[in-house]
Amino acid sequence: MEKKITILGGDGIGPEVMQQAIKVLDAIGDRYGHDFHYDYRLIGGVAIEQTMEPLPESTIESCRKSDAVLLGAIGHPKYSDPKMKVRPEQGLLAIRKELGLYCNVRPVTAYEGLLDMSPLKNDRITGVDFVIYRELTGGIYFGESGRSEDGKYAFDKCEYHDHEIERIVRQAFQEAGNRRNKVTLVDKANVLESSRLWREVFDRVAAQYPSVETDYLYIDNACMQMILNPRRFDVVVTSNIFGDIISDEGSVIAGSLGLLPSASIGEDYALFEPVHGSWPEGAGQDKANPLAMVLSAAMMLQYFGLVEEAVAVRQAVSKCIDQSYLTSDLSEDNAKSCSEVGSYLSRLLMTHAIA
Repeated sequence: MEKKITILGGDGIGPEVMQQAIKVLDAIGDRYGHDFHYDYRLIGGVAIEQTMEPLPESTIESCRKSDAVLLGAIGHPKYSDPKMKVRPEQGLLAIRKELGLYCNVRPVTAYEGLLDMSPLKNDRITGVDFVIYRELTGGIYFGESGRSEDGKYAFDKCEYHDHEIERIVRQAFQEAGNRRNKVTLVDKANVLESSRLWREVFDRVAAQYPSVETDYLYIDNACMQMILNPRRFDVVVTSNIFGDIISDEGSVIAGSLGLLPSASIGEDYALFEPVHGSWPEGAGQDKANPLAMVLSAAMMLQYFGLVEEAVAVRQAVSKCIDQSYLTSDLSEDNAKSCSEVGSYLSRLLMTHAIA
């Protein structure tokens, strides 16, 4: 198989973890006879520095001509002032909108070998395995916003059309059929009109999947249940802002943001990125955790239909964890560098040492 992939290293540790994902993809290509062609482009702070834009047109063109997009991370403290008109995060929001990436998929897995890394008790997180489906191109992040002339009043409008809700809810139900047949809707229907529309659409779609169990949780209760009883979840579907909140909360279960991959999928395009940020303080030190980036590449392989290859990458990551071949965020006593972990994963794949 031959695939073109746009590579967006981005800011901070993004290029470093991306390099390890490329090592893994190259190993997969050699082992299974695939040709992956990489087109490196700019996004975020590094794009602002070189082009004055967080998402250059050349980057958009490359993404549209590629079979998928891999993104490292976006953000830098120099752009943290909310009054700045151009910020790295605008590039991320823009690429989601430009490519129509409405469905964000974030798996949350508790690895047996890392249970002690979580601040939660082992008996609460053992066996946790759920996935969050977050709507990505609507809601309060994309609604009308503004400030009064005197600066004393501000507003952000949360807007959803029923078709925007239906397409991601349907994706969640389809995924549940491949898992444990349960979908939980997270909303705030006791207060928000937009959440009441979510429930109406959810119920309408649910009627077409009678074998799938359903339930509802308000966002505040959902956050509490994710800590008290995370095993209750299988597939979670929710709006943009609520999904942003609970997916980061899910990192507590895994023990590190460095373990959480994600996929952002639309009708024609797909982008894969780790959940973690750019951690600029750690940039250039070769100590960032590359596993979330590597697992994001595995999600991309699955998107390509390369299921065996995706499983092989996940098995290599699991073996890395079982053998404590990990970066300092997960193994203080015997920490490996970011590049060492990437090379080790590559060797595992090339030598078929993951059975």
